[in-house]
Amino acid sequence: MQNFLKKKIALIWAKSHVKRTNNFKENAIRDQEKLLLSLVKTAEQTLFGQEHDFKNIQTTSDFQNQVQVSDYEDLNPYIEKVKNGERDILWPNLPEYFAKTSGTTSGSKYIPISKEAMPFQTGAARSAIFHYIAQKDRADFVSGKMIFLQGSPELEELNGVKTGRLSGIVAHHIPSYLQKNRLPSFKTNLIDDWETKVDEIVKETEKENMTLISGIPPWLIMYFEKLSEKNGKKITELFPNLQLIITGGVNYEPYREKMEELLGGKVDILQTFPASEGFFAFQDDFTKEGLLLLTNHGIFYEFIALEEYGKPTARRLTLKDVDLNKDYALILTTNSGLWAYSIGDVVRFISKDPYRILVSGRTKHFTSAFGEHVIAFEVEDAMKATVQKFPVQITEFHLAPQVTPESGLPYHEWFIEFEKAPDDLEAFRNNLDLEMRQRNSYYDDLISGKILQPLKIKSLPRNSFHEYAKSEGKLGGQNKIPRLANDRKIADFFYQLALTSNKLPE
Repeated sequence: MQNFLKKKIALIWAKSHVKRTNNFKENAIRDQEKLLLSLVKTAEQTLFGQEHDFKNIQTTSDFQNQVQVSDYEDLNPYIEKVKNGERDILWPNLPEYFAKTSGTTSGSKYIPISKEAMPFQTGAARSAIFHYIAQKDRADFVSGKMIFLQGSPELEELNGVKTGRLSGIVAHHIPSYLQKNRLPSFKTNLIDDWETKVDEIVKETEKENMTLISGIPPWLIMYFEKLSEKNGKKITELFPNLQLIITGGVNYEPYREKMEELLGGKVDILQTFPASEGFFAFQDDFTKEGLLLLTNHGIFYEFIALEEYGKPTARRLTLKDVDLNKDYALILTTNSGLWAYSIGDVVRFISKDPYRILVSGRTKHFTSAFGEHVIAFEVEDAMKATVQKFPVQITEFHLAPQVTPESGLPYHEWFIEFEKAPDDLEAFRNNLDLEMRQRNSYYDDLISGKILQPLKIKSLPRNSFHEYAKSEGKLGGQNKIPRLANDRKIADFFYQLALTSNKLPE
């Protein structure tokens, strides 16, 4: 009876919530313009606001003229002041949290989260689940156990600001009515070493009635593999009531086939787009592709066409200016004090009524050693199309340019860790190259013009990507390994790993 009531209440809440969200779907442009001016007004007396003459900003154009696009390095002098305990720097008072993330050029990043922003982080996650319940008309999962693969909830304090991984911060805001159904234990969540942590999570969950599991695809796969290896069963055999997997952080599609093989049965997938800087989008309609852009959640969005990004003359577009099926660098202004901040993600609009996006790559993750500017969406889509034609399974892959081969023309080198390799690798290679040429006209021109030779594939031993992640301290949490690069740092690691293990890439 208690479970029936929980499910009934969840359905009522969900349908009421979804009805209320129709307003922001229909008024996105109006809401965004009002939001920007509200953010500017709120921060008028901050150090950043005074230095950028916020009191005289009356329009979006004024804002774009007075506030240049920035990245973390640009804002770091202000963030350092906040870390030292100074108030009213980027946003009034001190932030409630710093979300600590692993950076590349700047070491660890400290992303401020204000008391105004935190409810939007948790509210967006709740809204995503409510949309799922309302559309599926099903809330059975609320009666079982739920697991969130996440970072440690242990927080440090930095001059009055609680600091930790975003997933650890969010763990402190899970509603009390979900706490008793939540796994793993607090003790297990505190474990720093990711492999040890997953082993303990397996022990705690393998006999439980798991109904909802959340995490980014690579770490869900690692958890599922350990469960299957230990028990000799598919995941849906172990957890017959598993209804929903919530995932985000990276494009899910390249992982879909591997995930379905491990699951061994039907489980609903809910895709989301969260980050330390904000919760941007989630899948609101399971009959359509794309994620609903959250336009009234404390974030003002701008977009720069990818081919213009980084140029002094780049145009900063707002929602009313974007085109469908075009790649844009995502620029944020948030209610935590990030101003015209380039987060590094690339998005593509596939609908404007309402505004739905795909995450198509990263501004720093591309291959353009020869002017081709291949992006993540293209390589992932080409790989997906090729895999569908061959009886293979892919664990992970990475693309790097080979500019100075020992002989012959330069080429794109693909490092692929196969779960199940193709019977005919040459046919697989030819098809992958053809799919890439169809998706990137510049690459096609380079092949046709005999400037590049067709791509080459190196098959990697099992766990090669796992070893790379471990070497970089990127096991666990929201860490992602780039699928492509404009240098050979990751490629060189694979060759070095092969040398030390006496097994060269094939």
